[in-house]
Amino acid sequence: MVGGESQTFKDREHFFRASAEAMRRILIDRARHKHTVRHGGEYQRVDFEVLDLAGTAVDDKLLAVNEALDKFATEFPMQADLVKPRYFAGLTIEEVSEVLGISVSTAKNYWAFSRAWLLKEIELE
Repeated sequence: MVGGESQTFKDREHFFRASAEAMRRILIDRARHKHTVRHGGEYQRVDFEVLDLAGTAVDDKLLAVNEALDKFATEFPMQADLVKPRYFAGLTIEEVSEVLGISVSTAKNYWAFSRAWLLKEIELE
């Protein structure tokens, strides 16, 4: 989206889909990059001041969500289109329903189903 060429979007839905996909790719690339051995992928970060859990847990979860979302999209593409802007771009249910042109109640149903399916898939891995 930030490349040298100017982007033209057909409508608001096209913009939000592209934004969510771009954010997803950025986060996944960052997580994959941090897991490479060359960049300390085998080591865990430890905050000595607070001794919290390692910082790589977020990246592990993000990669698991990405893999599960790829599987989910092959079976349920419309629901996956809802998850991407909701999860990666932070849109609300109301915003996503407007962007996708579906009712709020349908968006809520899709979101509940998607969350359950993805959670189950992630737990199986």
